[in-house]
Amino acid sequence: MTDENKQSPDEEKIERVVDDVVFEEENNETPESSFGKNKDSKVAKLEEDLAKARAEKQEYLDGWQRSKADYVNLKKRSEQERENLVNYAKEDLILELIKIGDNFQLAFKDKESWEKAPENWRLGIEYIYNNLKQVLAEQGVKEINPIDEEFNPEQHEAVEMIETLEKANDHKVIEVIQLGYSLKDRVIRHAIVKVAKFKEQV
Repeated sequence: MTDENKQSPDEEKIERVVDDVVFEEENNETPESSFGKNKDSKVAKLEEDLAKARAEKQEYLDGWQRSKADYVNLKKRSEQERENLVNYAKEDLILELIKIGDNFQLAFKDKESWEKAPENWRLGIEYIYNNLKQVLAEQGVKEINPIDEEFNPEQHEAVEMIETLEKANDHKVIEVIQLGYSLKDRVIRHAIVKVAKFKEQV
């Protein structure tokens, strides 16, 4: 090779780079395409990891929400059970107080004897009875006095059926022998009643 044809070091370096590029292009692996493949592969991997992370996050969130809902429901049930326990643990005592009220009512029914008693004495007894009723009402106790109402076996106990010629009175309570009582809307003593039964005239 003559001096004219001799290549400089820089020219040799450029030629080697060109040869490498040509070789890579011939094999469809240019530096750019190789980088692109690596980039696409990394992006796909990141997207896959992101999708997995989102799915795990949603799973954890759903589990947390279910646990929270279960806890709230358990708390509500516990509070309701505690309230019921407080309300009905005193039921026996309330029934005993109701029996005392029955004695007052029996005294009031005997009007002849009641009116013979001194007025101040009667006023004192009525005051005590009204105080007893107030105490019961404050505890959530309500009277069940179903006179002239339709018979309801959930609240009333019928001890006698009395025939009536009035069709409008059929199955109605015509006499209350003993008042019933409910505690917080739960019947703790049924009203004892007599019920009318319609009978057509022959």
